[in-house]
Amino acid sequence: MTTTETERPQAVYALGHTPEEYARLRMQARMWEPATGRLLDQLGLGPGASCLDAGCGPGETMRAMAERVGPAGRVLGIDADPELGARTLATLHGAGHHQCAFRTQDLTTGEPIPGAPFGLVYARLLLFHLPQRVEVLARLWDAVAPGGYLLVQDYELRTISTLPQLDWVGEVLRVFTGAFGAAGADVSAGTRLPQLFAQAGVGTPDGTDVAGRVEPLAAGRIIIEGAFRSVLPTALAHGVTTEAGAAATLASITRDVMRFPDRPVLWPLLIGAWKRKDREEPRTI
Repeated sequence: MTTTETERPQAVYALGHTPEEYARLRMQARMWEPATGRLLDQLGLGPGASCLDAGCGPGETMRAMAERVGPAGRVLGIDADPELGARTLATLHGAGHHQCAFRTQDLTTGEPIPGAPFGLVYARLLLFHLPQRVEVLARLWDAVAPGGYLLVQDYELRTISTLPQLDWVGEVLRVFTGAFGAAGADVSAGTRLPQLFAQAGVGTPDGTDVAGRVEPLAAGRIIIEGAFRSVLPTALAHGVTTEAGAAATLASITRDVMRFPDRPVLWPLLIGAWKRKDREEPRTI
C-alpha cells in the first residue's frame, strides 16, 4: 500500500529563519552558482524566456535567470518564507532586475502556481525538505509550457566527509539525518530524482548531472557548521541530540579546524535532473 499525501507528516522546515541563516543560504547559493548556471546554459535559457524558481530562497538563481532572459523575459520566484522573499525582491530590483517578481506560496497546499505556464520551471534544494515531494514535483511539471523544461537540483547529503575522516563527521551526519528526517525531509532526494520523476508522471529524465565541491576544512566548515547550528533547534526538539552533545560536536569542529585547516572536505553532492515537455514543434526556451 502506498502512502498518500494526507498520511505523510506535514512539511516542517527544519532550518532557521534568522539573519545568520539567510546569509548562509545566500553563501551556499553563490557556491553552487556555476553548477546551476552550466545547466541553465545547457538547456538554452536565453532572452525573452519565462522562468519559475520554486523555493527561490535568497534569489541568487533568480538573478542568474534574469541575466540570461534579459528585460524582455520574466522571472517569478515563489517561497513559503515571506520575509526572505521581500528581501530577495528588494535586492533584485535594486540591482536593476525589474523582470523579477515574488509570490509567497506553500507548494504543498495544492494552490495553482501563478503565472503558469513557464518555459523553464526550476527548483533547487526544495524537494529535499518536503514529505509531499512527488505531489509537488507533479505540480511543477504541470506548470511547464509545451516545449519547455523542468530542471531540479537536490542534495545527496550522505557524501559529506573529510579525508582522512575526522571523528565528528559521523555525528554531524547523524544529527542532520535525524533532524531532517523528523521534519519529513529526505537527505538523499538528489539521488532519488529519477525515481521521483517517474512517480510524479514526468517520465525518465532527459539527463542527469552531478556536481560537487571539495574545500579545505578552514573554508568548508563555514557551511557545515552553519547548517548544523541552523538545524540544531529541530534536532533538540526531537531528541536527536542534546545541548551537551551539540556543544561537544561544535568544539570538535573548532579544534580540528585549528589542527587540520587544509584537510579536504567533500560537500554534499548536488544532483540535477531535467525533462523537456513535448509539443508538436520543438522550440528553445
